[in-house]
Amino acid sequence: MSYSNIRFEVGDAGIAQLTVNRPEKLNALNSETVAELRDAVSRAAGDAEVRALIVTGEGQKAFVAGADINQLALLTPIEAQAYAERGQRAFREMEMLAKPTLAAINGYALGGGLELAMSCAVRVASETARLGQPEVKLGVLPGYGGTQRLPRLVGRGRALEMLLTGEPITAAEAHRIGLVNHVVPLAELLEFSRQWLCKVLANAPLALGLTMQAVDVGLEAGLEQGLRFEAAAFGLTTATEDKREGTRAFLEKRTAAFAGK
Repeated sequence: MSYSNIRFEVGDAGIAQLTVNRPEKLNALNSETVAELRDAVSRAAGDAEVRALIVTGEGQKAFVAGADINQLALLTPIEAQAYAERGQRAFREMEMLAKPTLAAINGYALGGGLELAMSCAVRVASETARLGQPEVKLGVLPGYGGTQRLPRLVGRGRALEMLLTGEPITAAEAHRIGLVNHVVPLAELLEFSRQWLCKVLANAPLALGLTMQAVDVGLEAGLEQGLRFEAAAFGLTTATEDKREGTRAFLEKRTAAFAGK
């Protein structure tokens, strides 16, 4: 699939960068962009050279400033439901990617933009970023998972405050409530993100993927099923070459060289 609204590039250390590239629209999401995002996530999942993914927006103003209102305004109820379901599927595939994902939030992350960022495993925001779910100001509600992921990240009360007022919050406030993991100067955002992922990628790839899956299973299915998955996943990791290398390296007091096997 060729891309008109995003860029997808694989860089050093197997870190791919997916950039929403509609700066004239503040990187707003339309149906075409969502389809391209979904295709890029599928590429990242199937490409052994891709070990992690950074998601960001083009320019210095916006990560993704929301949905394309021109398109949204024309949707019928049936079309709107299908529109929401397509976005939910795309973002769920991002969330379920068995490789570390990081949203580098370089500006406005509003509506679908915040929903995209929340589908990543980790969020790093520039000091100038603003984050919010302003859908109620348009007479609708979030349709790409905002009502579900936001309370899971920040708790019901804080999530409802953001959802019901529609007011954006600063990066500092987002960090305080746990919506973003780190806040850095804009000029350092991408380099910080890459360096953070490099630290993560020094660990065993199979263990990383199973760890993310275990967290998701527990959150979705409950403690008992989460514990069962954790035990099974722990058992799987003990059969890997990476486990043998990791334990041997620890005992030999050297850095492990993991192969993802």
